Amino acid sequence: MTKDIIVNVGERETRIAVLEDGRLTELHIERGERIVGSLYQGRVENVLPGMDAAFVDIGLGRNAFLHVGDVLPSIRGETGGSISAHDAIAADEEDTPAENGSPRRPAMRRSHRKQQQIGQILKRGQEILVQVTKGPRGSKGARVSTLISLPGRYLVLMPESDTVGVSRKVEERAERERLRRIGERLKRPGFGIIMRTEAEDKAEADLAADSEYLYDLWEHIQKTARAAKGPTLIHRDLTLVSKAIRDIFGSDVRKLVLDDPDEYERVNELLSSVSPKLRGRIQLYTGDVPCFTYYDLEAEIERSLKRKVWLKSGGHLVFDVTEALTVIDVNTGKFTGGANLAETIVRTNVEAAAEIARQLRLRDIGGIIVIDFIDMGRASDRQQVLQTLEAALKRDKARTKISAISALGLVEMTRKRTSETVADFLGEPCAYCGGRGSVPSSETVSMAIERDIMSAALRRPRGCDAVSVVCSPYAAELLIGENGVNIDRLEQLTRHAIYVRADADLPPDRFDVKPARMVEIERERPALRRDQVVEGDILSSRLQPETGAVALADGLLIVLDDGRRLIGHQARIRLENVRRAWASGVVASDRRA
Repeated sequence: MTKDIIVNVGERETRIAVLEDGRLTELHIERGERIVGSLYQGRVENVLPGMDAAFVDIGLGRNAFLHVGDVLPSIRGETGGSISAHDAIAADEEDTPAENGSPRRPAMRRSHRKQQQIGQILKRGQEILVQVTKGPRGSKGARVSTLISLPGRYLVLMPESDTVGVSRKVEERAERERLRRIGERLKRPGFGIIMRTEAEDKAEADLAADSEYLYDLWEHIQKTARAAKGPTLIHRDLTLVSKAIRDIFGSDVRKLVLDDPDEYERVNELLSSVSPKLRGRIQLYTGDVPCFTYYDLEAEIERSLKRKVWLKSGGHLVFDVTEALTVIDVNTGKFTGGANLAETIVRTNVEAAAEIARQLRLRDIGGIIVIDFIDMGRASDRQQVLQTLEAALKRDKARTKISAISALGLVEMTRKRTSETVADFLGEPCAYCGGRGSVPSSETVSMAIERDIMSAALRRPRGCDAVSVVCSPYAAELLIGENGVNIDRLEQLTRHAIYVRADADLPPDRFDVKPARMVEIERERPALRRDQVVEGDILSSRLQPETGAVALADGLLIVLDDGRRLIGHQARIRLENVRRAWASGVVASDRRA
């Protein structure tokens, strides 16, 4: 199997695609601040004995959820450590107790911690150091834990633990024992260590350097936390690219391609200290076509959001996501099979099992999953399909558990969930169906428009020195950016004049981007000037949803400072600043009945 990583770095978004044998298997996206893995000094807001949990303010708007099983006894001043599969440990790691018989402090597993009473451990107003283990999802806030885990390149350091473990993916017994012995030598009292998969065959000196870095990091975190007053950020986890270098880019990766020269230099500098041998596998993409387009990833990402997924044989999968679980239905579709019906069914199910494992990783689906395979009469066929699914899931770093195929052909499984699915991240509830479906979010649409603008400018049709954009008002506002900063950046990058017009009747996910000539655009559109008064419909602002408003007049988006009270009405707007893509203005008078 060949494994490649493609990195697309943008001003507002970073995307990382993982390809196995040329097929997209993982997609990671970063917009703004990523919080999973970060440490916060939180303040306990509510203690709920009936839920065995507390809600902690960590400064993110919505309070974070802290279950009693994720609270160390030492929080209330008790002695004793804990041995557990930390929620924040990399999903391919296994917490395996040391086997050398060395003395250790009394251990408390998570099942025992659940027997604690939350009211005896935490009090309202108490400040505690927590780590985010699951990001906010829907209406739910983040999930946090007081069991801190600090992942490094080769190992994971766990303060308040006393165990040495080795990744379950290190299969050779002699190597597992070697790593465990090294871990015992590197472990300090009051700390636990998990040897990661990447530690396999690495020299003890490299592992020791990684552990020293993590010990120093923990000391710095403790010092910062002691001086801090919550709620506040104590330690921000790595950027998406740095995480990929730490967690994905290993000896099994053939190449890592980046399209940003600055990020390329930073990655080279990072690898020169942690993995010099891997520097030769980094490539800087310099092509004229955007790198995700060049590797045919844009179309694959779009297909990953669709409900129906076609198989090569002609069969297909149907994904239905509910609040409680995800249901996957397997159908023969256009596949008519071979010699007999049983062969057709088992071939479809085997192909579906492999594709389901890929789709789970690609869409990052977590929680409870039910797979409805086509009914099979022979036990050997059911076993073949199950083995195919299990083998395919071995490549998945997320923790999974699979049940046997039931008499109805159903497989129940779980996959560890740490954040939103790709569909949730890229989409938003559909306003036309009351939230029963979803459409790409305005931010996602604005990103797609941005990429199309870059492509249109690169094509450079003869005589074209401008790009014309027509899209929904919300996508237009996000594309333009606050005070036009984003559209100005795009004009500088493309060296093209960009004209943006909004159409309120256009569906949120529809837009039109095409090269044009400035003289023709200026001829078709009436010139507007400062102090001119125009009629406009007042809409809420996506950039400033609590306080801002925008107006739409003949397709021109006008940013208002004083129009919040008039949302949903018409008003006369006096223009103050007129640009190609947008304008600013003030309300002169309104048309409310």
